[in-house]
Amino acid sequence: MLKSFKFHFVRTVIVSALRLLTSTRLYNLENINQAEGGKAIVAANHLGMLDAAYAFRMVNRKDLIMVVAEKYRKYGFFRWLVKTLNLLWLERFEADFGTLKETLRRLDRGGILFIAPEGTRSKTEALQHAKPGVAYLAAKSGAPVIPVALWGTEDRVVGMNLKRFKRSKIVLNIGKPFTLPPLPRENRAEFLQQQTDEIMAQIAALLPEKYRGVYTSSPRVAELLKENK
Repeated sequence: MLKSFKFHFVRTVIVSALRLLTSTRLYNLENINQAEGGKAIVAANHLGMLDAAYAFRMVNRKDLIMVVAEKYRKYGFFRWLVKTLNLLWLERFEADFGTLKETLRRLDRGGILFIAPEGTRSKTEALQHAKPGVAYLAAKSGAPVIPVALWGTEDRVVGMNLKRFKRSKIVLNIGKPFTLPPLPRENRAEFLQQQTDEIMAQIAALLPEKYRGVYTSSPRVAELLKENK
């Protein structure tokens, strides 16, 4: 009971802070609401520190799954946050099978995962090449992938606005859920690369052109843009 209260209290504080400090436009939230009570993977681009906070704005579920980079473990606030919100630590520079297995267990129990396929904030403020972890989780679990594009959360922009006591204008564009084929026994590396490219193309097609980065000239992105006209 106490853990549930703490979770909802922290979520309320995070959402209230976002509403106070930003002006947010959120499109197609129903694409996430469709997954209410069922497993899903929300895959988003990663521009700044605020990105993770928006998971709580989009997902009003206690079974939200999130991973936090191990570099934040040295900070007491983040250790408290991970414990209070039942988040997971992730060792980014080695094969963290423990976190991977726990993430799959939580997905199998019907949880909803919020994660950035790129793995880290983009220094170019545009899409960078993604890692195969999200594609593996989606193919292994069978959970639908919900692509999310967000912009305006760049640390540089948010920091500049805070200094000027100005609210940052944030946009979140949520795409339609899609599923990946099951994970094959052979040629897994090639399969995961193809599916990672598909996930990133889905995200890129939801972004303004200047944020598409390394996926700007992708034929699949062009195809998706044509379909969505």
